Amino acid sequence: MDRVLVTGGAGFLGSHLCDRLVDAGHDVLCVDNLYTGTRSNISGLLGHQHFEFMRHDVTFPLYVEIDRIFNLACPASPVHYQHDPVQTTKTSVIGAINMLGLAKRTKARILQASTSEVYGDPEVHPQEESYWGRVNPIGIRSCYDEGKRCAETLFFDYLRQHRLEIKVMRIFNTYGPRMHPNDGRVVSNFIVQALKGEDITIYGNGEQTRSFCYVDDLIEGMMRLMDTPADFTGPINIGNPGEYTMLELAEAVLRQVGGRSRLAFKPLPSDDPKQRQPDISLAKERLEGWQPKVGLEDGLKETIAYFRRRLQE
Repeated sequence: MDRVLVTGGAGFLGSHLCDRLVDAGHDVLCVDNLYTGTRSNISGLLGHQHFEFMRHDVTFPLYVEIDRIFNLACPASPVHYQHDPVQTTKTSVIGAINMLGLAKRTKARILQASTSEVYGDPEVHPQEESYWGRVNPIGIRSCYDEGKRCAETLFFDYLRQHRLEIKVMRIFNTYGPRMHPNDGRVVSNFIVQALKGEDITIYGNGEQTRSFCYVDDLIEGMMRLMDTPADFTGPINIGNPGEYTMLELAEAVLRQVGGRSRLAFKPLPSDDPKQRQPDISLAKERLEGWQPKVGLEDGLKETIAYFRRRLQE
């Protein structure tokens, strides 16, 4: 049994990770400032003897005794991270410094939840880990993109300078229950709009592509990465390589939800990537044969059921 810290633990991904860690028998300290995370995401764990919640902002130091750290703290949707871009950068950079400092003091292994956004609007397709990316350093998305890139830099500098045990995971589009209904991400947008009978908002011509990984597959990859030998650091892509246009995603949602929603086209936001698809060859090789198991139709079914319940509350 390890003492495990999960920053951002009341968020979409963090709460699912806390569930898995508690189920595995670990003592879990969930830290979240509840900016985008919610207590309802962890309501099933509150009161559990192996779970503790602490409201805390990772831009301030944290003094606890811990064996492992999963650093997930940072708003991850454009709506939320662009609302306070300075705080977004501080969360990625100062938060990483504080968690790395904690890992250094406690000799804990630490995993950074990085992002496919480090690749920017890529010129290489699909994206493999050796690709350095094509990122606008002064755009409206830069607070998140460059914040995460800087966090990766810090992790590898702490590895070289202080010999920390680090893991860096680049997360591609992930969806599932507990997504925030107003986070502005395409899956939640489409589902909520369809359930309300509103027009489905398509940015651009709808031909831009994304790859969608169901949350259970993502968390399985994260757990396996943390358990890899110390000499394997990543970065490593975790996502589902199945590629869909926005039009195909909208059609898949409408097939399941039904109703009379129509497609409404709007201009493409600044710096929005045209293609995003992970090369997961390294993950398959190093994570004991890990690969996504949940297809888009099945994942959407679970996610739509979740949002249907949320909207009826």
